[in-house]
Amino acid sequence: MQINSTLLFLMILLLSACGGSDQPDAATTQTGPPPAQPVKAVVAEFATLDDRIETTGTILANEEVEIRSETSGRITKLYFQEGDVVNAGTLLLTIDDRELQAQLTKTELSIDLAEEDEQRKKKLLDVGGIAKEEYDAARNYLLKLEADKQLLLTQIAKTKVIAPFSGTIGLRYVSEGGYVSSSTLIAHLQQTHIVKVEFSVPEKYASRISTGDAVQFVVEGDQNMYTAKVYAREPKIDPQTRSVQVRAVLQNPNQQLIPGAFAKLTINLGTIPEAIVLPAESIIPAISGQTVMLVRDGKATVQQVKTGIRTSIGTQITEGVTPGDTIITTGLLTVRPGMAVKPILLNTKQD
Repeated sequence: MQINSTLLFLMILLLSACGGSDQPDAATTQTGPPPAQPVKAVVAEFATLDDRIETTGTILANEEVEIRSETSGRITKLYFQEGDVVNAGTLLLTIDDRELQAQLTKTELSIDLAEEDEQRKKKLLDVGGIAKEEYDAARNYLLKLEADKQLLLTQIAKTKVIAPFSGTIGLRYVSEGGYVSSSTLIAHLQQTHIVKVEFSVPEKYASRISTGDAVQFVVEGDQNMYTAKVYAREPKIDPQTRSVQVRAVLQNPNQQLIPGAFAKLTINLGTIPEAIVLPAESIIPAISGQTVMLVRDGKATVQQVKTGIRTSIGTQITEGVTPGDTIITTGLLTVRPGMAVKPILLNTKQD
């Protein structure tokens, strides 16, 4: 009975081994091709592209000057108030000139005496009563006194501070009776019915900015769009910033633009009617240049490209991509060339 039991047990093991061989192996079920990886993509197509520069700048007064006295002295009279609008040539203040006036009076008396002496000696020279050298000395002395008078008149004129142009006076920093020198700031004078906007553009655009070009800009806290015209630019590129300084001008009759304000500018350089623009994230930097990942026959393919204008909506592709190409925009770190991918198109309606 024990022998029969042993034989029965061996037969069961044999049948189990034979039956197990008919089951599929786990490794065999995994040898098929991996599923395509879903990726987001766009289809390249022609679009109209505005070729423009976006930059920042600063509003400047048309004319601005620090009012200072050319001569030192005590202020005898102020003829302006803070915030006054003055015309060119307006007297702003006077400096005590009593000492200069006294010197002028003394010089004028000396001139009168010297003229009389010169006339007498001229008559004597005509009749041979004196040598010519003696007359020349009297004549030269008279000329010296007249030069001294002109110098005093110039110094007296400097005691009167005149507005060099029409504009608005800002805050004053002196008072009547105060002592000033050439280093003392009296006030600022600004001409703001016309303003300038100063900005810089990268050197690659330097040759494309010309006098008369329109520049549009906005300022903080103002929803209005302003337009200025380029009137001047630096003749050289700044080697530190690799950019060129440009200025544009516009009328400011209501004084709504304040000098010193920050401006955001847009310069339209033209329009490209047929341009291919891709999202910036779809472009991959490479040692040899820049590349994108295309979808061809259901697989990812690397394509080298050349780029053009960069805007807030994307980057222009000038070479390497044609309309109809499908370009992967996401998952670029995990996608490898030759990998099967399933594009989910972002700029095409899905069924």
